[in-house]
Amino acid sequence: MPALDTQSLPDCSLDDAVAWDAVLRRDRAFDGRFVTGVLSTGIYCRPSCAARHPARQNVRFFADGAEARAAGLRACKRCLPDDVTRDEAAVLTAIHAIRASEEPLALSVLAAKCGYSPGHFQRIFTRHTGLSPAAYARALRAERAREALTGSDRVTDAIYAAGFSAPSGFYGTLKGRIGMEPSAWKNGGQGVVIHWTQSDTSLGRMLVAWTGKGVCRLSFNEDAHSLAQRFPGAQLIEAGAEASQFVSAVVAGIEAPSSNASIPVDVRGTAFQEAVWKALSDIPTGETRSYAQLAASIGKPAAVRAVGSACGANPVAVLIPCHRALRSDGTLGGYAYGLPIKVELLKRESD
Repeated sequence: MPALDTQSLPDCSLDDAVAWDAVLRRDRAFDGRFVTGVLSTGIYCRPSCAARHPARQNVRFFADGAEARAAGLRACKRCLPDDVTRDEAAVLTAIHAIRASEEPLALSVLAAKCGYSPGHFQRIFTRHTGLSPAAYARALRAERAREALTGSDRVTDAIYAAGFSAPSGFYGTLKGRIGMEPSAWKNGGQGVVIHWTQSDTSLGRMLVAWTGKGVCRLSFNEDAHSLAQRFPGAQLIEAGAEASQFVSAVVAGIEAPSSNASIPVDVRGTAFQEAVWKALSDIPTGETRSYAQLAASIGKPAAVRAVGSACGANPVAVLIPCHRALRSDGTLGGYAYGLPIKVELLKRESD
């Protein structure tokens, strides 16, 4: 075999520390997410390969076998890294079908296409992507709709650019996701009514804003000017005493984070962000997860930095508990409102 030109090997977006840790643990959860290239032997393996671990300086990580082969490596005959498992192939088939279809596909249709029972397939799909097939499809369609609105001068153009065959499906998707008409969303919330107020809490001055669907912004040490920049086209109304009961419930959720589950939220993000936010919301009170664990839980183990960015984009502090996300070494990482608040929230949840 010709010698490898290590200087020309392509860069990989994987977090090397996370990938190497998975290799050392022989973690099967990472199989199919990346392959381990061993430059000294010229082979590439699954993360879970049972062969003796190579020296770290001889290892390079690749997104898949094709990328490794392009670099001059060959597949390991022991772990067969190019053999995709049946479950992985089924999820990829379903994702392709969801992306190609203009109409929502029933779970039974997707399961039959992949040769599984509906219930079992739903569990497999959710384990690999962090979302159910229906939630994945909704998030994908809403993301396409938002992207089309951003790139189109007219809503009617956006409808067809997003892959919808009729306006009803487009409007229905965005109404359910962002609580406003598509034209209002394109114009920064034009015509949407958002009530807001500020309240003192033990963590600092809190800004809370809400639509008719739920809380759309919860932050610390921000004011109405910041809210107006976020929703420049909305009608912002400062709430009075009539909202005291609702605001008190939100404050209670801040003071005791485990009690905020019943507070409705009206938030939006990309399909990836929403998967991360769901994974954060699934963390039990009093527990934490590393960014790497969150990335793996949504089926994107290489996207550790992107998970951190999704945490930072969380529009409703505490209600979506991004304070429960830590670095892989156990240190706190960042927090939009300052580490003292993150420390205090974690302390309250652990008591």
